[in-house]
Amino acid sequence: MMTLSAQVAEHITTCPVDSLSATARDATRRALLDAVGVMIAASRLSQDVQPFLAEASASDGPCLVLGGAHRSSALAAAGANGALAHALDFEDTFDAAALHPNAAMIPAAMAVAEQRGGVDGATFVTALALGCDLVCRLGLALREPVSERGWYPPLLLGAYGATAACARIAGLSAEQTLDALSLTLCIGSAPGAIGSDPRTTLRATREAFAAEAAVRAVALAARGVRGFEQPLEGTDGFYALYAGGNFDSDAILSSLGQFFYGEQLSFKRWPTCRGTHTFIEMALALREENPDAIGNIQEISVDIGAIQRQLIEPRERKSAPLSAIDARFSIPFTVALALLKGEVTLHNVAGCLEDPDVLALSAKVTPRPRPDWGRDHATAGAMQVTLADGNVWRGERLIALGHPDHPLDTDELVAKFCAAFSLAGNPQQAATAAQQLLSIDTRARSDFGFLAID
Repeated sequence: MMTLSAQVAEHITTCPVDSLSATARDATRRALLDAVGVMIAASRLSQDVQPFLAEASASDGPCLVLGGAHRSSALAAAGANGALAHALDFEDTFDAAALHPNAAMIPAAMAVAEQRGGVDGATFVTALALGCDLVCRLGLALREPVSERGWYPPLLLGAYGATAACARIAGLSAEQTLDALSLTLCIGSAPGAIGSDPRTTLRATREAFAAEAAVRAVALAARGVRGFEQPLEGTDGFYALYAGGNFDSDAILSSLGQFFYGEQLSFKRWPTCRGTHTFIEMALALREENPDAIGNIQEISVDIGAIQRQLIEPRERKSAPLSAIDARFSIPFTVALALLKGEVTLHNVAGCLEDPDVLALSAKVTPRPRPDWGRDHATAGAMQVTLADGNVWRGERLIALGHPDHPLDTDELVAKFCAAFSLAGNPQQAATAAQQLLSIDTRARSDFGFLAID
């Protein structure tokens, strides 16, 4: 019988292009569209990404660095575009496991496709679907959160999906793909300090490292570097090292190749952590229902489970975030911003860090623990707002906007893409680029020159 790792590697290598359902293919194209727009916007709006862009500008090659027209090496382009992918916290999510399955994968896959040349669009889309699906399955299989052992899940798991996609694009054999997954285990790392240390901005640019790890792992595997027999389930494999061996292999293998979890992605309406979105929705609902209440708020109580604690604690830091990436991971700040400004945008998250009114209202947000809210409520929210006259407004949202059960449609995603793209390029180019991305699986070559911005 084949090992779990061998079955995964075989699947990545041999899954037929025509095995994707129309729904899975459409979801993958939508994810590509969304990711590219978010990366281009970050090239203009995030200071944190500039060192990565500068590093890519120091080398030449066949791979486009988004936000401009420079082409760099596959490794440098994957790193630069990976840094862009999460810098605005505006990319897609897989709510069921609180992951960003495409953030490292799409930058890495684009780089390998352009480096290799001649990769047809259908193969490219299939590779993206495979990589996204693997990240989701690896996350769902966990029976012990890797964060409990001091690791940072999105980056750690995202590297394996990126490796899977790159391996398929590079045409690796099943054995070489197994080697590449092993090398990712050697190269990749994701300390929990990325998300908790107040000094670092790596939370914004973290996917650079996972994207680079995938590109390097696949390149070395293609050159014959041998890995392990069981990089996923082995006694020294991924689950043993990061989760004490507590995982469910059925979550990985069940319906493998028949169902793709990319169909269950959520797309973001606001450029903030997914866990803030239900609270933003409620704040906007209160503002619409009773605009006179905004100046008379005494206290805002928000229900939080174990997952949401990181978005409100420590209170001092979350009430008055010092950086844009910190603000994007703050329930108090984003609620105050939505209430006072009537929207949470790419511009006002960073622009209101020192706004005295926003900070004063943010300080009025207090947590109310919900022990019954586990990982299945990671994006749920409930809020109680007490007004000066004693009246109380209550709201609850268990499913955030953008979830497949409460979706953004393709027209909304195109509008989001065009608005983001137009920060760097012209609107006409944005509209054309959107259509080319949404039809990429019909193209003979996966070259992204149409995204170059002079």
